[in-house]
Amino acid sequence: MKKISDFLGNIPMTMIGGIFLVLSLLLPALNIYLPLDPAWISVMICGIPLLYLSIWRLIYNKGISKISSALLISIAMVAAIAIGDLFAAGEVAFIMAIGAILEDKTTERAKKGLKTLISLAPQQGRKIKNGSEIIIKVDEIKKGDLLRVLPGETIPVDGIITVGNTSIDQSIMTGESLPVDKEVGDSVFCGTLNCFGSIDMKATKVGEDSSLQKLIHMVEEAENKKAPMARIADTCASWLVPVALLIAILAYFVTGNIVRAVTVLVVFCPCALVLATPTAIMAAIGQATKRGVIIKSGEALEKMGKVDTITFDKTGTLTFGSLEVNDILSFSDKYDNHTLLSLIASAETRSEHPLGKAIVAYAKDQNITLIETTNFQMEAGKGIYAEINNKKIFCGNEKYLKEKRIFISKHLKEVLDKFRNEGKASILASVNDECVGMITLSDILRPTAQNMITQLKNMGTDIILLTGDNQKTAEYFAKQVNITNIKSELLPAEKVKNIQKLQKEEKYVCMIGDGVNDAPALKTANVGVAMGSMGSDIAIEAADIALMSDDITKIPYLKRLSNATVKTIKFSIALSLLINFVAITLSLLGMLTPTTGALVHNAGSVFVVLIAALLYDRKFE
Repeated sequence: MKKISDFLGNIPMTMIGGIFLVLSLLLPALNIYLPLDPAWISVMICGIPLLYLSIWRLIYNKGISKISSALLISIAMVAAIAIGDLFAAGEVAFIMAIGAILEDKTTERAKKGLKTLISLAPQQGRKIKNGSEIIIKVDEIKKGDLLRVLPGETIPVDGIITVGNTSIDQSIMTGESLPVDKEVGDSVFCGTLNCFGSIDMKATKVGEDSSLQKLIHMVEEAENKKAPMARIADTCASWLVPVALLIAILAYFVTGNIVRAVTVLVVFCPCALVLATPTAIMAAIGQATKRGVIIKSGEALEKMGKVDTITFDKTGTLTFGSLEVNDILSFSDKYDNHTLLSLIASAETRSEHPLGKAIVAYAKDQNITLIETTNFQMEAGKGIYAEINNKKIFCGNEKYLKEKRIFISKHLKEVLDKFRNEGKASILASVNDECVGMITLSDILRPTAQNMITQLKNMGTDIILLTGDNQKTAEYFAKQVNITNIKSELLPAEKVKNIQKLQKEEKYVCMIGDGVNDAPALKTANVGVAMGSMGSDIAIEAADIALMSDDITKIPYLKRLSNATVKTIKFSIALSLLINFVAITLSLLGMLTPTTGALVHNAGSVFVVLIAALLYDRKFE
């Protein structure tokens, strides 16, 4: 039965139903009469899916949700058929079918994001057995196994480093913009990338217990648990149906005229109410698309209008998510900033570390001449050594230079602490065992972020920062955009817990993020918004809305658009109910028949479409 209903409810069949409905109206006016009224075709095509939907909801829906707009229209359609007014029956069924098609067009959902996330899971690992490496499948790795991970490889399971130093790109799990230096005793996560440096690790969490598998399960669970929003039309129908039936019954007993009772049911049909939501949403989605905002469903747009709390990821959302050189400081009269940059960039030319690559890229952009190096050496997670024109150059972190017995003054330590508090990574440089300068790098705050946050606050929205970055970095960036509520050093599961806690406090939450690690939070939130241009495919697919230009100034626009859409829907519904009230009064007075009543109450449908169309070109910025 569902297959038949789906076939009859598609666009071509609905249009055929509409054609036969027009013929049913026009042919008698031309004195052409057929053995079978064409309206029967409309009733069969548009009415069967309607009856199926209303019966299905009566059987499977719970509580008051059993009563829907489909039920009232079905009753009116059957009543109109019973008294022989086929045009009225076909007309109400056709309008409902149009509303259903518009609704379907605004609720298509992408499902490929989870598949992409699953594809990130490592397929094999290097197990060390009797001193030799053997390649085994990930599902064969057991807790306690000793594994080796080479540079550029993905870590197959969660574990602890037993041999070696490296830097790990943990952005898939934490969203951190900077790779994290790791040494013996540090934990590493499944699915993260070993940037360089061969390490041996002991497996601690394998299979379904690994961090990446838990991330996948969180996305699945959030998708399954996310209850659909009660449609405004069906909410109204829950009280509209009993009222319509009561008035129709009273009309019959008072007047003794069954035609008047059926006319009441026909004019009571919420055709305009059914069209109010999808037409307004389609107009709003069309406008948003013109401005680079992709809204995947009407439900998301309605929910965005209810949002009172917005949680932001930091990296790639409030910031650009890419490393840039910030400060170049020389501590020696022998080297000005230009010379110091040339020296450090030349030494880092062969480095595979993201910080080194960023410095080299910056120097090239500044047209700095790079000098040939010799005897290049790299110590994973610490720094590099190179010789330039017979000078011994060390570049790395404070710990690395101390290991090389290079003196770090108290003043320099204070400078390093200052930059750490600003969320910056520092590269110290020494020449012939003397610390001569440093370069700092950091993510860059989007210049529009502060104004965007201010606009949202002025709309009465609470703002919270949820980030995987450390506390100091989070506080530094949050202060610049005037966010006071900060949650830092969060793994994906902790972001989800924070959102669920807000929802338990009856907050309507919107999550804005860009990374794989944000996918569970985007799914869990009432509305998920992803940065579309640079955001991961997984985040985009997990979200309800995507900002294709990464323009965060569109977020206040999106909130205004959503608010206006919800107001438009409610106004259209109120208008349609007013028109229905007038039509009911005329029906009770015997001034309307089912056919004329069906035509009159369709005036409400026309007004609803016109009002919705105004959303398309309205200015919200």
